[in-house]
Amino acid sequence: MCPRAGEAAVRWLVGWSSIAASFGTAGRVSGQSSGQSSGQASGQGGYGHGGYGDGGAPLRGGLADAAHPDDPGADAERTVHPVGAQLLWGDPDPLWAVGDWRPDEIRTVTADPADPFTRLAVLGCCGATDAELRRALYAARGGALRHLTQWSGSYTAVVQAGRRITVVGDLAGARPVFYTPWASGTAYATAALPLADLIEAQLDIGHLAALLACPDSPEALGDGTPYAGVRRIPPGHALILREGSREITGYEQVASLAVAAPEADAERAVEGVREALVDAVRARLTAPRHAPDIVPPYDPGPVPGMGPADRRAARGAPAPGVGADLSGGSASATLALLAAGLPGAPGTLLSPAGARLLAVTFNDLATPQGREAELERARAIAADPRLHHVVVAAAAEALPYAELDGPLTDEPGPSLVFAARERRRLAAGSADHFTGHGARQVLDAHPARMADLLMDRRRRHLLRPVAALARSASASGASGESLLVPLTVYSAARRLARTSYRAGMEAAAARLREGGVTERSSGPVDASLAALTWSRPGPAAGWLTGEALAEVSIRLTVAAGRPPLSLRPGEARARSLLARHAADHRVFEQAVEVRSQRLHAPFLDNQVVRAARALPESLRVQPGARAAILRSVLSSAGVREFPPGWGATDREPNETATRLGLRAALNGLLDLFESPLLADAGLIEARVVRQALLDAAEGHPVPLDGLAELVSMELWLHRLLARRGTCWTGTSAARRRAVPEGVPVHRPALS
Repeated sequence: MCPRAGEAAVRWLVGWSSIAASFGTAGRVSGQSSGQSSGQASGQGGYGHGGYGDGGAPLRGGLADAAHPDDPGADAERTVHPVGAQLLWGDPDPLWAVGDWRPDEIRTVTADPADPFTRLAVLGCCGATDAELRRALYAARGGALRHLTQWSGSYTAVVQAGRRITVVGDLAGARPVFYTPWASGTAYATAALPLADLIEAQLDIGHLAALLACPDSPEALGDGTPYAGVRRIPPGHALILREGSREITGYEQVASLAVAAPEADAERAVEGVREALVDAVRARLTAPRHAPDIVPPYDPGPVPGMGPADRRAARGAPAPGVGADLSGGSASATLALLAAGLPGAPGTLLSPAGARLLAVTFNDLATPQGREAELERARAIAADPRLHHVVVAAAAEALPYAELDGPLTDEPGPSLVFAARERRRLAAGSADHFTGHGARQVLDAHPARMADLLMDRRRRHLLRPVAALARSASASGASGESLLVPLTVYSAARRLARTSYRAGMEAAAARLREGGVTERSSGPVDASLAALTWSRPGPAAGWLTGEALAEVSIRLTVAAGRPPLSLRPGEARARSLLARHAADHRVFEQAVEVRSQRLHAPFLDNQVVRAARALPESLRVQPGARAAILRSVLSSAGVREFPPGWGATDREPNETATRLGLRAALNGLLDLFESPLLADAGLIEARVVRQALLDAAEGHPVPLDGLAELVSMELWLHRLLARRGTCWTGTSAARRRAVPEGVPVHRPALS
């Protein structure tokens, strides 16, 4: 993920540990003795040193600095290093930071100046003090990893204790960790593509098939990635390397038995969520402010009909300071009001207290109908004197599927088809911009949690959610069917509560083999019934070939013998849904990246996720639970008056805008699927997808989100194969690039 043309300038860290490494070459710097550590030579490897030692010689990682030609480190395979990297510490287990990291986003501490090989690196936004980092380093040296995940913010922690390296991932999966065997050891990174470049990995077609067939089922995806040989650490786990050998361990306590634990106190749990969310927002506000790099660095002057903010957004540069989305929903409004109400100066650089926070609302002029109430709520919230409201209006130029040329992301994701639309909105935002992504997955109850309540014999807590579903069915015009909704939902929840994990996975595998993957959700009731299962096919599964579905069914059958972290279906499905959303959010960040801007999603922070998991299930399943929790959070900022409709259920995807975008981009999409790479891989049939695009453009009932996944993956494959750069360089190493042989052409079996 190097900052090259056509690739997102993604920030990542990478390192490795090898059995063959010579401890005597640790931290070798050109022109200095081999015993000097990289931390001593570069002042603990801080970002501002630019990777150079005191004598001006560049620091090197890997084993390229072996003392003798016959040293194990002289292996030419180990002379590579990342392009444009900042070395944090050197041999024998080097660590680099790559990308446009801000100086305050890279922090390193050592336990003792006399022990330079016991150290901690934290990359990202972290609210811990140096003293707290040092205490956590002492605890992690003894094996207590949970201390590294208890600070506010979003970050990745790497601990070195002698020859033991520990890389800690987050609870949601928004900051994943990847690894691959390499050079008699293990290489790891926070991005998959650099590791794929390092080992010249081919595509894992089975993983791509599972990503389309069962995107919400980690059992089908496993720990794989789109690149063969590159693996992912599950959320809530850490990678431990000891001289190249690796171990994956969990740091979060999980009850794996289907036994009811004592129900937590609801008031105390909500208070915990409030404290965690306030701390998460405060961690961003107390971080140093950054002025964006503006290109060109000057304002070209007045333009008729455009103010200074409009001209800045047209140049693609965010405003200095802190801002937030303000869509009219409860999640984004909570973050905006919290950031504006907490002590400090969130609005601009070096501004006095009370500066207004920039709140951005997107107004879709192409499809104005149906959004009036939401925009009115945003205007009412923006009437707060602490907010400066900016409305970004756009018409056909910001429809979905517009401007499909974009950067190469680390992995495929459905957000690629909406990137131009979202980038237009974010360009009008601030250098540090809050988004409400993840609030639904973190705070809301997955429908399968109703099965957990039945397992705990708490049937009375199902009355209100089931009644709300019946009312929604009645409001949609199915008044006769609404009478049967309570019995239907209760029966489905009871059936799931009595279905074991193994039986559920085997049933899902059989469904894929038999081709029963087409389902139409016409409302909340159908969506809830479809979610009351251990695993269900994704919206794009109906367009996959029989062979692709059969391969995914084999993955599910194998996974049936491996029990998950939790045997409670509601808890397991909620974790899976959060992990999938966090992975999609990471792709979203890369696809919509605006130069010098940081997107912050506090709902995906470790402490917020941990606090939300303490919420009792009986509270989660109640209608309006999320709005009530966020209302309590805002009370800490002095906000007690809310506009009409506050906390209304999130809007459904704008189907009208999606169909308009499909219509406008139809010719380009048909050309894209004239001879698609997905068909070469044996995952789809081109004519079937082309017909589906035509049907969708004409208004026929077609799963639009499934089409978005297919188009996004096809776009991603084209961008991956079109890239000419690589993430690695070296004097004696050959040029390394992922998927050097392209997509393997599928040859169907003889009948």
